[in-house]
This record gives sequence, C-alpha cells and structure tokens, in this order.
Amino acid sequence: MEELQKQLQALSEEFQKSQGELQTAVDARQKLESQQQENKGVQKARQNGFLRVDGAIETFEFAKLVGGAKIYKLVGPVLLKQDKNEAVMSVDARLEFIEKEIKRVEQQISDIQEKSEKRKMEIFQLQTQLQQQQEALAQTQPVVG
Repeated sequence: MEELQKQLQALSEEFQKSQGELQTAVDARQKLESQQQENKGVQKARQNGFLRVDGAIETFEFAKLVGGAKIYKLVGPVLLKQDKNEAVMSVDARLEFIEKEIKRVEQQISDIQEKSEKRKMEIFQLQTQLQQQQEALAQTQPVVG
C-alpha cells in the first residue's frame, strides 16, 4: 500500500508539472496570436495604401507612398533606410514565421493535454486500487467495541 501511495504522489507531481507546461504553452500561443493579428493588420493596412507596425524592436511607417518616398526602420535608437519591397517582405516573412510557430505550439499543447489525460487516468486507477486495498484491510481487522 505504501508503494501505491508513492506512485500516486509521483503521478500527481507529474500531472501538476504538465499543467504548468500546458499553461506556459497556452500563454505562448496567445502571444503569437496577438502578434499574428497585429501583422495581419499590417498586411491589410499595406493593401489599403499605408502601413504601420509597432514592435519591441522595430517600427515601419508607410503612408500612401509615392514613387520616391523613403522608408525607415527603427532599430534600437537608430533609423535605418529600408527598401519598400524589403519592408513588405519582412512583414510577410514575420507573419509566415508566426503562423508556423502557432502550429508548433498548438501541437505542443495537444501533446501536453494527451500526456495530462493519461496521467489523470493513471492517478484515478491508483486511487481506486489504494481504496480497494484500504477496504480489504479494514475488513480483515477485528472490530473493537
């Protein structure tokens, strides 16, 4: 019976750990989805003739560009001149990367959920075995009264 209790404790700890991993993965997916929406807004704005992306590292500003308009990219405290096609490709590449990351994280979430469900079933089975052993032990002990 003591061995079952140790197994139950170990499984419970694994289950709690997987729940923490699941929360971390869900948080990562939410962050990626937020970035994805921001970049989709950038694509849509670009199609309408202007573009603005604010991020932790860089800022693009496109405002109904005419032939010779200049585009600058903010990198840290410095503005660097950037080609319009390069800026557009950068946004598109970032969106593609984010979409791949979302798929990867969603697979990770699915794997963690599957692992957690397996642990939960193992915990339930061990609890049932432990309860049966305790009931059998109670029946074999004499009643004092």
